[in-house]
Amino acid sequence: MWASLRKLGRVELLLVLVVSAGLSCPAVAQEGFTPKEQQALAAAADLSTAFAAVARVVGPAVVNISTTTVVAGYTSPLAPMLREFFGRDFPGMMRGPDREVHSLGSGVLVSAEGHVVTNNHVVAGATKIQVTLADDREFEGKLLGADPATDLAVVKIEGGSLPYVRWGDASRLQVGEWVVSIGSSLGLAQTVTAGIVSAKGRSDIGITGYEDFIQTDAAINPGNSGGPLVNLRAELVGINTAIASQSGGSEGIGFAIPSNIAQPIAKQLIEEGHVTRGWIGIVPREVNKRLAQRFDLAVTSGVLVRAIYRNQPAYEAGLRAGDVIVSWDQEEITSESDLTRKVADAAIGSQVELVYYRGRQRLTAVLKVTAKPVDPQGRPIQGI
Repeated sequence: MWASLRKLGRVELLLVLVVSAGLSCPAVAQEGFTPKEQQALAAAADLSTAFAAVARVVGPAVVNISTTTVVAGYTSPLAPMLREFFGRDFPGMMRGPDREVHSLGSGVLVSAEGHVVTNNHVVAGATKIQVTLADDREFEGKLLGADPATDLAVVKIEGGSLPYVRWGDASRLQVGEWVVSIGSSLGLAQTVTAGIVSAKGRSDIGITGYEDFIQTDAAINPGNSGGPLVNLRAELVGINTAIASQSGGSEGIGFAIPSNIAQPIAKQLIEEGHVTRGWIGIVPREVNKRLAQRFDLAVTSGVLVRAIYRNQPAYEAGLRAGDVIVSWDQEEITSESDLTRKVADAAIGSQVELVYYRGRQRLTAVLKVTAKPVDPQGRPIQGI
C-alpha cells in the first residue's frame, strides 16, 4: 500500500489519509458527548428554536420607516442689511435653496387597524412618511400624534391583512431575562438581535423628560429607533429608543421605553392626538444625603419642592418651597422620577394625599390634580 501511495499526487494522498482515518476512528457525533453535555446541547437547541419562533411571529409586524424632511436653505446674515438698503430681496444671493433630508428608522404595528408605534425623533418634522412592511408592501404613513416628552409617536397606515404584535407587561420583566430586538439596524431591515434585560428603571439618563428605561445588551444600532423589544412570549415589552456609545454603534448598552409607559401613551395619541399629563405645580429636586446635610433636612430621600407656582394645586393645598415630599397616596417617594411619573399618570381631577416634611414637622395635604399647562408657544412649562 505504501509503495502505491508514493505514486499519488499530494491532493490524492491527503484524500486517502483522511478517508483511512475516518474508517479507523469511531463516529463522534453523539457518542462523544456525556449525558450532561447532551442535556446542555438540547437546552441550547431549544433556546435557538425559541429565538427563531419569536423572529417568525414578530418579524412581519416590524416596519421600516423612511422619512423626508424639508430643511430651509441657508440665509445670509447680511440679508436684513441688504433688504433695508435696497428695499427688496435678492433670493439668489441672500438665501440658498431648500433641501430634502432623508432618514430611516423602525416601528412596530400594534393593531390590525394599522397603528404603528415608533419614536418621535424618527418622524419629527417629516413632510413625508413611508412605511415598508417585511413583505415589501409600502404605505404612506399619517402621523396621528407625538409625545416629545417620552419620545413616542403613532403613525397610521391603511391596508388589509396587517400583522401586529400584542402588548406585554414590562413590569413583569426580570433582570437577566432574555429579550429580542428587531429593526432596521444601520438601514438593514429585519435585523434580529438577542440579549438580556441588563437593568430596569433607568432614569436621569437625559434622553427624555419622563424616563424609566429598560436597559438591554441586545445589539441596538442607529436605525433600530422605534423598533420593538419583545420577550420570549413574542410580547411587546419595550420600544427601542437610544444607545449609550462612544463609537456611535452598539456597545451593549441600549435603552427601551417600557410597555407600561408606551402603551397608555400610544392609546392617548390614537384617541386624542396628544397626551394630557397631571400637574401639581412644583419644580422638583431629588433629595440625597449631601442635600439633606446641607439644608438640615429631616429625611435623606424624597423630593424637595425647589419652587412652587402660586394658585396651583400644591400651593392651594398648603405646600411651600423647601418642603420635602415623601409619600404620594400612601406610596413612598424616594426619587424625583418616582414623583414625576406619579403626577404625570394621575387622572385629571383626581384627589391625592401627600405626606411631606417642613423642617422636622411631618405634615399631610390633599390636593386635586389638574392638567399640565403649556406656555404661549404650546410647550409644556417647567415642573410637574
